[in-house]
Amino acid sequence: MKSATSTHSGDGAAGMAAVPAPRLARAILLVVLGSFLVMTMLNLGKEHIERGPFILAVIGLTAIFALQLRHSAPGASQAPRRQRVLTLSLQAALTYLPLIVYHWAWGAMAGFLAGSLLLLLSGRVAWPLFALVGVTMLVYPLTHHIGLGDTFYMCESSLLTGLMVFGLSRLAELVSLVHATRGELARMAVANERLRFARDLHDLLGYSLSAVTLKSELIRRTLRSHPDRAEEEVTAVLDISRQALADVRLVASGYRDMNLEQECASARSVLRAAEVEAEVTVSVDEVDPRVETVLATVLREGVTNVLRHSTVRRCTVEAVEKDGVVRLAIVNDGVRPGYKDPAPNSGSGLGNLALRVGAVGGSLTAGVRDGGRFHLVAEAPVKPTGQLGVMDGATEHHTTAATATAA
Repeated sequence: MKSATSTHSGDGAAGMAAVPAPRLARAILLVVLGSFLVMTMLNLGKEHIERGPFILAVIGLTAIFALQLRHSAPGASQAPRRQRVLTLSLQAALTYLPLIVYHWAWGAMAGFLAGSLLLLLSGRVAWPLFALVGVTMLVYPLTHHIGLGDTFYMCESSLLTGLMVFGLSRLAELVSLVHATRGELARMAVANERLRFARDLHDLLGYSLSAVTLKSELIRRTLRSHPDRAEEEVTAVLDISRQALADVRLVASGYRDMNLEQECASARSVLRAAEVEAEVTVSVDEVDPRVETVLATVLREGVTNVLRHSTVRRCTVEAVEKDGVVRLAIVNDGVRPGYKDPAPNSGSGLGNLALRVGAVGGSLTAGVRDGGRFHLVAEAPVKPTGQLGVMDGATEHHTTAATATAA
């Protein structure tokens, strides 16, 4: 099995992280809105309006700018309906009433209203009203006998401004959302890596510690009567301990390969030390190391489960390859139908195995069958076809098959 995670993000990612994207998007929106207000003030200045009406115009523009900022804020569309209708009505009044005094110079503000309608209302209502705003911009030119070109310009510029306000506001909101989601994805990646590490430790140490415990008990029984045998078992315990330490280090580094044939030999030794009659058959040619590692992990977990049941007397392990599929079957007796480990921390080994096997394109089933024998069967293609390293992406039915009938 190969499970790798990125330890560095690279210069490009670091550069992106250094850019305050939400602030930049919001700043662009503010600059665009402010530019439209400045343009309107310049148009009003060309009309040589007296000082008093000009000051009122500035106040009105400031009020529209404040309303537009409120309407362009993230989540503005989720505000209470009454509040949205009130602010839109106020903006509509500030858009159309000044036209009586300032005429065409005030027309750009209709674009702000059109954009606000798209931002705050649902599509069925917003788009017809958006079009209606464009139509109203035809009324003044037609009633004042303005040329066809200028008439079309007022309508088109109002709609274009509305689309620009709507697009930039939505863009700023999406940038903020993506920026927040990026942090959430980083937290999820850390959580998934911790889960991967916990799974590997569960699969490795559960087997190794069970083997050490059994062999230590065997050493205690044979220390006086068979010192030579006890010495051999001490050597085996040291080998298992060293291997467990090496496995933990490899898990921490994110990479670990296991050999199925070696694991079968180790399983035979551990089962015999537990006084379980073991029959192991291995007939596998060339298998992808990732698939072989997953099957070796299944074997370890299966043997660990066998060692938990003191009533087990016979266990058969068979690993065979046929038609490009490797089938690993572990069958043992002494398990009562409906048995479940009562330990509060018995783990979720079979569920983890189902995810691992599913990740290489295989399947896993487990349960007590006729004759009271517990069967753990894993099948996987010689070459992986699943999403390697994405254990959580394994199909849900694999987990269900393993846990619903597991002992």
